[in-house]
Amino acid sequence: MTTFLGLLWAGVSLGALYSLVALGFTIVYRSSKVINFAHGALLAAGAFLVSALVEAGVSFVIAFVLGVTGTALAGLAFHLLVLRWALGRPEFTLVMLTLGFASVLQVLIETVYGDGQRKNGDPWGAEVIRIAGVTVTEVSLWSVVTALVVLSLFAAVDRYSKYGLGMRAAAEDPLAASAVGIPLRRVHALSWCAAGGLACTAGVFLGGFPYSVDPTISNVALLAFPAIIIGGLESPAGAVVGGFGIGVIQQLVQGYQPRSVPALGDDFYLIAPYLLMIVVLLVRPYGLFGTRPAERI
Repeated sequence: MTTFLGLLWAGVSLGALYSLVALGFTIVYRSSKVINFAHGALLAAGAFLVSALVEAGVSFVIAFVLGVTGTALAGLAFHLLVLRWALGRPEFTLVMLTLGFASVLQVLIETVYGDGQRKNGDPWGAEVIRIAGVTVTEVSLWSVVTALVVLSLFAAVDRYSKYGLGMRAAAEDPLAASAVGIPLRRVHALSWCAAGGLACTAGVFLGGFPYSVDPTISNVALLAFPAIIIGGLESPAGAVVGGFGIGVIQQLVQGYQPRSVPALGDDFYLIAPYLLMIVVLLVRPYGLFGTRPAERI
């Protein structure tokens, strides 16, 4: 039972960060129908920026705020300078633009910071506490708390603010939203800002003990991608549920996969989320929280 609880907590803490990454994908897609393949690069850029600021003597809290702000502005700049001029073009064009942005960011990261590993700068380090016999790292505890606070703030803004209403209206029917005066370009810009901030938040805590910050941290976005497919591309709730689910499944599979079956390999847990995604798509093609688009004849 202690082993199970330990794996469950590890899955919850990882799933909380996957939820932030998946939510960043979702809010961009539902507002502008763009799949943001630069999300992983934004995540890495934010984590490196915070680490560099702490290394330069800035306190972690201030560095974290500056990192989130800087990454949000990077997402906004890409939207204003590039993507807004391409909206309405074929989806392939938009996808390639985000892939190009990701490549530019990856090169800049390695040019400015190098390709080595570095600490994320958090003040908790390798400190652990024991809860009900389960060893819990302090950074994982704070990652869950931070993720829950951020997710709650997003839910409140999405539900009660005029910007949240605009984002939901743009997702539901862009033409109708534009007809009643909702500024779609502002909504798109806001979604890219939010996605950048979410990416940085996830990246900083993903680089905590026992891991570190390095350019490959951007691959986490690919591991979180099944979460938005399982939950539904346009559903923030689905992104959160999918993120937590993928994190828990990944950790449980890693802990319990039979070592006596060499064919599975040591990294079978990395493909388990994709196998689950395939099963879900066969049963519900639009995800657990997704809805079939209306067909007009």
